[in-house]
Amino acid sequence: MDLKVIKGDITRIECDAIVNPANSFGTMGGGVALAIRDKEGLIIERDAMGKSPIPVGSAVHTTAGKLRCRFVIHSPTMRMPSEKIGVENVRIATVAALQCAAEIGADSIAFPGMGCGVGGVPKKDAAKAMVDEIHMFAGNKPKTIFLVGYDDELTKYFKKCLNQNPATL
Repeated sequence: MDLKVIKGDITRIECDAIVNPANSFGTMGGGVALAIRDKEGLIIERDAMGKSPIPVGSAVHTTAGKLRCRFVIHSPTMRMPSEKIGVENVRIATVAALQCAAEIGADSIAFPGMGCGVGGVPKKDAAKAMVDEIHMFAGNKPKTIFLVGYDDELTKYFKKCLNQNPATL
């Protein structure tokens, strides 16, 4: 696996799939979900809602409309919209997204900070949990994983966590 950290807007990343840290109902009213909906309209939200409820620890994929990816993977970090969560939800949502990407044959996937927006998980904790779970993931796909920081702080934590974990991907 090739793991890369970049700063930017996840909706502009060219890859096979981007991850939406969703709620179980598939509504896209805040954080990364809202950014995706604002870029592509309601088609992705309708598709996700049609596959709900999506339990925390599961993930589904939808079309990506005109985004630069082929799929959006909706991996709930929370059951209810805007629910505060713990870092364990970040861990299981990260694994669920990786498993979904492998199932659909995605060679590349882009993750935002899972749960560190409306979920309330500190960026430092979310970054560590995500990097730990990615290192432990045993699938052959995805081959390339982007960790996308929307600001300098999250980007810094992704880089720091990656540099502290010398595991070979």
